[in-house]
Amino acid sequence: ECLLTASFSVSSRSRNYSCITVFGLVGNGLVLVLLIRNRRQSSTFHVYMVNLAVSDLLCVMSACLRVLYYVNKGQWDYGDFLCRFGSYTLYVNLYCSIYLMAAMSVSRFLAIVFPLQNMQLVTTKCARLVCLCIWLFICLLSSPFLTGGQYVDSRTNKTKCYEPRQGQALRKLIVLNYLSLVLGFALPFLVILLCYAGIIWTLLSRNAQQYAGNKVIRMIVIILLTFLVSFMPYHVQRTIHLNFLSRVDTTCSERTTMQKSVVVTLCLAAANSCLDPLLYLFSGEGFRNCLSVVRRSHT
Repeated sequence: ECLLTASFSVSSRSRNYSCITVFGLVGNGLVLVLLIRNRRQSSTFHVYMVNLAVSDLLCVMSACLRVLYYVNKGQWDYGDFLCRFGSYTLYVNLYCSIYLMAAMSVSRFLAIVFPLQNMQLVTTKCARLVCLCIWLFICLLSSPFLTGGQYVDSRTNKTKCYEPRQGQALRKLIVLNYLSLVLGFALPFLVILLCYAGIIWTLLSRNAQQYAGNKVIRMIVIILLTFLVSFMPYHVQRTIHLNFLSRVDTTCSERTTMQKSVVVTLCLAAANSCLDPLLYLFSGEGFRNCLSVVRRSHT
């Protein structure tokens, strides 16, 4: 039963990551092209979206490697470097996306709650500096994941990648999980919630303009949905899964259930690269202007 489930898991992952690769490449490639074409109207939102699109394209590259791995029935034939690179870029994308969304939220918070100070605090130069700091911080924070390369599974005699080992390596992953759970997810999510509470309170108390209010509310809804659908289930399940692997009294049915939850939540986490273009589509007026220009040029 467990072997059949593992086979099902491999085929499901290959299909899911194939879809993520296609939609992520098309969506973020389109966003990046339109942002570059519209660079004259650059704003802090544009700066954050460019970095978000680049981060998502890195995730798409990582998803391509995972497709090859799962199509090959869980046998890794592409070397230790690419195994480490694939794991590393997934985590870099995941936490860069979280921190860039937090930076967008802080930027909108300052623009609405402190509009006068915002003119000096929120500039494109400042946004570029924030993005550089985010990239450096996340690349450093994710560097321990570079230590988890390929290995040979003694039970199946297959070369494995993207799968946690048992023993001391598993204990190290559990520690890293709690570190990334606090610094990579809980802290920026708390910042986002505080920013949105301040934004909504200000919009209600000051009777802000309808258009500006709707635009900000759309951004709030999309970012919160991304967290609730993509980021939160993955972090909760990853914590449960790693502690589950440290147990020795697990049954086949429990391993089957856990394996299916891994497939679902990990794919949801990687799918944030497909959801991020919606942030620009519904929150950035430049995107709709660019689409109008493209449509007019072909008529």
